[in-house]
Amino acid sequence: MTRIDAHHHVWDLSVRPHAWLDPEPMAPVRRTFTLDDLAGPAAAAGVSRSVLVQVLPDLGETREFLALAAGSELVAGVVGWIDLTAPDAADTLAGLPHGLVGVRHGVQSEPDAGWLARADVRRGLAAVAAAGLAYDLLTLPHQLPAAIDTVAAVPELTFVLDHLSKPPIASGELEPWRRRVRELARHPNVYCKLSGMVTEARWGSWRVADLRPYAEVVLEAFGPERVMFGSDWPVCLLAAGYEQVAEAADALCAGLSDGERADVLAGTARRAYRLE
Repeated sequence: MTRIDAHHHVWDLSVRPHAWLDPEPMAPVRRTFTLDDLAGPAAAAGVSRSVLVQVLPDLGETREFLALAAGSELVAGVVGWIDLTAPDAADTLAGLPHGLVGVRHGVQSEPDAGWLARADVRRGLAAVAAAGLAYDLLTLPHQLPAAIDTVAAVPELTFVLDHLSKPPIASGELEPWRRRVRELARHPNVYCKLSGMVTEARWGSWRVADLRPYAEVVLEAFGPERVMFGSDWPVCLLAAGYEQVAEAADALCAGLSDGERADVLAGTARRAYRLE
């Protein structure tokens, strides 16, 4: 079955620093990762296309990712970064090369839980919608109320929730994350990535059974037609290899019909990001 990896990264530590990799637990991934490093594991997992997602709030990185995509048969599109709060956000988007399919900002790092509700941010999101792009929501559970208000306020924009909004899988708690995700899913312009779960679980001892309650919530709330597979490579390497992540996704989708699995593994990503 065709598989699209809707969420992975690369980074080159010789080009720019990545301060988020400095804490000691991040040591296993504190090195340069390239598309060549991804090619083998992706092919082994049956991945034929992918979406390369921004790491830093850096327009230079986005331009570099677009150049990588232009020369790659694997990367079908880039989710990049722009300053959404800038008055010229629309002009910035218009000036970027072909290949951009979405925009993301690290809302999870914003101290203001209501950052998405700011007027300047909403103006930037409207520019993303006008450009025909999607917007990736990188939020934590306590930021979901602002996300819910935002997707309702900008119904013309396609939103993609990254990593299930990082629920507390390690502790096994479901509320209030479950209630908030279900409320978010009521809005038809929102999709969800089945990604990033292994690093929210216990890194050294997680099992598919630990992930299943959270996967079941999003599959039931969004429906397979709005859920897409993402590896979150190389961040996933903190807890699991690429093949393990792909196998976990297969196990979590084992109860779906062939058509539903085809959506999660490829069709949803193709629709949400308008991949060629």
